[in-house]
Order: sequence, then structure tokens, then C-alpha cells
Amino acid sequence: MQAEIIAIGDEILIGQTIDTNSAFIASQLNLHGIKVHLKRVIADDAQAIKQALDSVDPKTKYVFMTGGLGPTKDDITKKTLLEYFGGEMEFKPEVYAQIVKLFASFNREPKEVHRQQAFVPSSCEAIVNDTGTAPGMRFEKEGRFYFSSPGVPYETEHLVGDKIIPWILETQESGSIYHKTLITQGIGESDLAEKLSDWENSLPADVKLAYLPSPGLVKLRLSGHASNREESTKKVSEQIAILRHLLGDLVFGEDAHSLEEIVGKSLLARESTVAVAESCTGGYIGHLITKVPGSSAYFLGGIISYSNSLKMQLLGVKEESLKNFGAVSEEVALEMAEGVRKKCGSDFGISTTGVAGPSGGSPEKPVGTVWIGIAGPSGAVARKYNFGANRERNIRRSALMALDRLRKEVQKIEN
Repeated sequence: MQAEIIAIGDEILIGQTIDTNSAFIASQLNLHGIKVHLKRVIADDAQAIKQALDSVDPKTKYVFMTGGLGPTKDDITKKTLLEYFGGEMEFKPEVYAQIVKLFASFNREPKEVHRQQAFVPSSCEAIVNDTGTAPGMRFEKEGRFYFSSPGVPYETEHLVGDKIIPWILETQESGSIYHKTLITQGIGESDLAEKLSDWENSLPADVKLAYLPSPGLVKLRLSGHASNREESTKKVSEQIAILRHLLGDLVFGEDAHSLEEIVGKSLLARESTVAVAESCTGGYIGHLITKVPGSSAYFLGGIISYSNSLKMQLLGVKEESLKNFGAVSEEVALEMAEGVRKKCGSDFGISTTGVAGPSGGSPEKPVGTVWIGIAGPSGAVARKYNFGANRERNIRRSALMALDRLRKEVQKIEN
């Protein structure tokens, strides 16, 4: 099976908006063995939309379109699709009922402009949008399916992830390609490649490995090809088991799971709590933790102690430790982790202190030097890392390393 993605929007073309919708759609399709053949970004222009549809590859079975479905005059996708596929605008009571329900949750009533969103081409099947006013649409022409969703990312994610993909899996043939991704932390791409060299060289010809690095993480995606989905799944699952054995606790999750989700589940399972003391990461660890719904069950809070005076006042860091060893040191990292644990009454305390850059380094402590401390039931320990010269990457890598250190400490607790 083959798919194409058409992202519609002038704001994407001029760089004002990043196209996250296409990335989400592609990731969902790949998880289910549907190959994305091509992605286009086009203007909010009727002729551009029609030309993109006319140029779809004959082998493509699914076309995903995002953008241009809002209530304003510059949203022309629905009108253009009516012209392209034919029919007339038709009022859908089930769509309007959802719009009324949505506005009721805001203690408001929809206006006529919102009611107009319930009109869709009669040549399509409307897909009720539970998160917004613009419904998704499904067209069929000559055995090919066309899906249109709004440009708002969370609306597209809902329609594609919760409705369109399940519809495809329930009504269409399963693919013969199967993908599985393991996510690692604490080891770089080149070191991973060296560690896995013998195993990678022995992979069957119909199982492929891809390294997908990002700051602080490396994803390993295995893709299996076979005559049917059951066989491709079996081939990949066998190699995933070997890969997990080779990498051990370097693997923290799989597919779309994030490190903060894995850590949260582990803390919940052990009824443990955590608090953070952040200097160089400036609250980023707390941000990652609280991105996860339900994190209030295990995250007590944090202290952003950027200055030395706050490190002493709020965390109990000793003045002599700062004078003798400096803020970026093992001693200060340990005192910060122990201090926030005591201050917040948590089971675990995390601390970060470092030189994020691009300035402020020294020969002894160059830019990218970071100390990460973990204090828990079994004691406290701090380790030094050097993450390089890029400030944003240093902050993210420090936060992810701190969460991974916490993951490993939490796992030591007996259930």
C-alpha cells in the first residue's frame, strides 16, 4: 500500500508554521506498513490543489490532505474539493450536533459561520471532528481514497489517529510491511553502530535497520518485508528480542513512547514521587514531566535555582561548596538533589548544574559540562557529562539524561 500527503498552507511555504501534520500522518502510516511515497506542500490556491490531486501517482491508494478547512474566506479546500469531486454542499446534522456540543462546553452558542462548517460535499463521507468545528472528509475515486483534515495539529492528530487509520485497518487489506522502533538513551549513534555491528551484519535480507538520532536519543527502527503481515511481524519481533538483549537498559521504550511517559509509569507503579532542582536546564525537566497527563500523581514540583544565592537559600547548598568547587561541580549537584528531595518531601530528587553555553566555559569546565545528581532511598550520586557547544541541545540532552538516570534508579525499587 502506498500513500501521499498534501499539506496546504501559505504559512507553511513562507516558514511561518512548521508542518507537524505531515510528520504525524507519516509516522502513523508507517506503523501500519503503509509506505509514504511523496509529500507535497502547496499554496492556499484552488488551482494548486487540483494540480496536486491530478499528479498523484497511479500506484497511490491513500491521499491525505491537511489545511484550509476553517470558517474564514481564505479556507478554500472544501470548496475546491467540491469542484474536483462533484456533488453539492450537503448539511450534516451529526456534524452540527458535535459543533453545538463543543460550544456548550465553553458556555457559548455557535454562530452561523460555525453552522456552515456542517455543510460538506455530497460526494464525501463526513468524519465527525470531536476536537473542532471542521469535520474531516473522505472521498473515493477509481479505487483511491482521499482524506481531508484541518490544519490545526491536534485536530488532524485526532481525526487521523482515532478515526481514519482505524477505518483503513478495519476496511482495507493489511500491509505486508511491519515496523517496530526501539528508543535508546545514554549512547550515541556511532557507539550504537559499533556495538551492533555483528548483529546488524547478520540481519536477514528482508529485515532493515534504520538509525534515527536526535539530541539525547537514538531510535532504532526495524522494518520487515514479507508476503503477509503475520510473517513480517514475526521476522521483526525475533530481531527485536535479540536487540533488547544486546542493549539492556539502554532501551527505555518503543514506537511513540517518550522517556517522560516511561518514567511516569515506573513512578506510578512503585507509588514513588520526584521533585527537581534545575539550574542549567531552567525548568525543562519539569516541563517534560508535566507534559504527561496524570503527572501530578508523582511529580511534586521543582525549584529553578539559577543563582548561587537561591541554591543556598532554597536548597541548602553550602557556601563553602560553591567557593571551593564552584556551582558546576559534583558537590553542588549532590547537595541540590538532596536539598530538593528534603524540601519537597519526595522519594527522588533530580538536579542539574552546568555550563549550557555558548559562553561561560573554562579550560577546566568547558561549555557543555553538566553535573546531574540523583538522590533517592538508596543514597545520592552525581555524574559529569559533556554535551557540546550548542545551548539548546545541551539543555535537552541534560534533561533527557537526568530522566534516564531517574528511570534506572526507580527500577531498582522492588514492586
